[in-house]
Amino acid sequence: MKISIVGSRGYPYVYSGFETFVKELSERLVHSGHDITVYCHRNLFKTRPKIVNNIHLVYIPTIEKKILSQFIHSFQAMLHACLRKNDIILVVNPANGPFGVFAKIFRKKTAINVDGVEWMRPKWKGLGQKYFYWASRMATRLYDEVITDSVEMQKIYEKEFNSTSTYIAYGASIQESKNPAYLRKRDLDERQYYLIVGRLIPDNNVDVIIREFIKTDSPRKLVIVGDVPYRDIFAQSIKESGDPRLIFTGYIRDQDELGELYNQSYAYFHGHEFGGTNPSLLKALAHSSAVCALDSVFNREVLKNGEYGLFFSKNPDNLKNVICQMEDHPERLEELREKSIQRIREHYTWEKITGQYVELFKKMTGAS
Repeated sequence: MKISIVGSRGYPYVYSGFETFVKELSERLVHSGHDITVYCHRNLFKTRPKIVNNIHLVYIPTIEKKILSQFIHSFQAMLHACLRKNDIILVVNPANGPFGVFAKIFRKKTAINVDGVEWMRPKWKGLGQKYFYWASRMATRLYDEVITDSVEMQKIYEKEFNSTSTYIAYGASIQESKNPAYLRKRDLDERQYYLIVGRLIPDNNVDVIIREFIKTDSPRKLVIVGDVPYRDIFAQSIKESGDPRLIFTGYIRDQDELGELYNQSYAYFHGHEFGGTNPSLLKALAHSSAVCALDSVFNREVLKNGEYGLFFSKNPDNLKNVICQMEDHPERLEELREKSIQRIREHYTWEKITGQYVELFKKMTGAS
């Protein structure tokens, strides 16, 4: 099959969940014999080869504006893809919902991965929230297949938009410890720190986790990996928390180093509130982390209602008490570490996810 992928920053540019998804999926699709084209943001690539790892690349220009950059790029990329010969156009990001109209005009087979409930996230206010809600609704009207990455997200789309969707989860790659020396680089010792990985934005609840951690007498450190790529009052207030046990690393681009931090942590805190199957949560499981996650329907789905992790709420002192319990019962965390990879193997491998996409595309095109 000839498959065009629209809506990410490109390949092999890895920036967020969408880019990782495009990379992992497209490489496996090519390996299975499919013809893949990925649309890229021209300005993000200093060199622009037409083919990388047998994946065809098309570079589309856009403007350098945070809000409009992706919108303008996807508009052009979708139109370009509709003018080419292909069997399927796979679109990522619910913001691209309205562009399905081009596919209707040109009678192209399309699927869109809508990811999370963007219209509920605090980062989008007013017009932004209204646009994402409208765009998500348009996605259910204009695309042949809507893909949700969790059962709970599937329920939301059915309730909000009266729309059926195909559930295909996000994936992760299992990795073991490679180089514990990465810890010495940050003056850290094995199992002597807790870990947070995520952008410093309200819906990741890093402020809640830090506030509750500071209340404890834990001798361990709290390592916060992530930042925001712009000046932000909320992020700055978090960095000024003042406790000497807090270590802010900023972004870590080296995936081996990040994997080591997951693998050697005492526990990983996951405060992400919106979205379906979260990449950071899967990555923690894939690196044998003991997970303590915000109690949400999405996190409960991934952690199988506590079989593969602990939960905390945003109520005052709740996480403080959970941390105290974790300090007193290290055997419980060791049990979680030993079985975390099992959850990935049974449900979230990229090989399984790729196979599900292939089956969906075959159904859409009538291929055997």
